Amino acid sequence: MQWKKWYNDEKAEEADLPKAYKEISKFHKLLLLRALRPDRLTNALNLFIYESMGQMYVEQSVLDIDATYKETSPTTPIFFVLFPGVEPIGEINQIAQKYGFMDKKLTISMGRPRD
Repeated sequence: MQWKKWYNDEKAEEADLPKAYKEISKFHKLLLLRALRPDRLTNALNLFIYESMGQMYVEQSVLDIDATYKETSPTTPIFFVLFPGVEPIGEINQIAQKYGFMDKKLTISMGRPRD
């Protein structure tokens, strides 16, 4: 009955395990989640990393395009590896306009073309 309650919990990664397994390590709890509740594994991994290594390893900081530009040079290009829905071209154009190289900027998309 305790296992059923744990299994059916909406956030099994945060729920208490049945008594006999309550004291297992966080890593072993990940293995248990992987076997029984793979749908909760991503959240469990984020929680594990957050608790083990700290917030900076699970939260993406906001891109500071101005600071990024200042770390480059004419021989150091900037590459953006993007996630779906992320579109930095507006910020890139702003920095190009600000520093006066809008006409020298080259943008190359390496992904598939838009429909």
